[in-house]
Amino acid sequence: MIEFVRNVRLWFVPGEVRREGRTPDYRFSLANERTFLAWLRTALALIGGGFAVDQFLPDLRWGWRVGLALALLAAGVLCSLRAVNHWARCERAMRRGEDLPVSRFPALLSLVVAVVAVVMVVVVLVGWEG
Repeated sequence: MIEFVRNVRLWFVPGEVRREGRTPDYRFSLANERTFLAWLRTALALIGGGFAVDQFLPDLRWGWRVGLALALLAAGVLCSLRAVNHWARCERAMRRGEDLPVSRFPALLSLVVAVVAVVMVVVVLVGWEG
């Protein structure tokens, strides 16, 4: 828990990471930043998909529409939070000369997106009028 709190602090005061270890090759820090930005793009796409489901499928039963939209929106929120936390964890690990942190989040996110996609395929094949 203390480690998580330290990482959250780095979200808002990223310069503090310089107090640990030594400066890694800048190419690794830039690659870490590009990965962070890729996760943010994924989060934005999920959020956009959630809004699209809610706005462009008015004939879909309310429960299905809201459920699918909320699943995509929640995945987008979690993805954006995971992005910044992973960036901070990787930056600290590189400065300390440690292995980069591993995460189950990509697998979890993939499963959520796959489940939502399967539900959407069923909705398209069966039709959505109640």
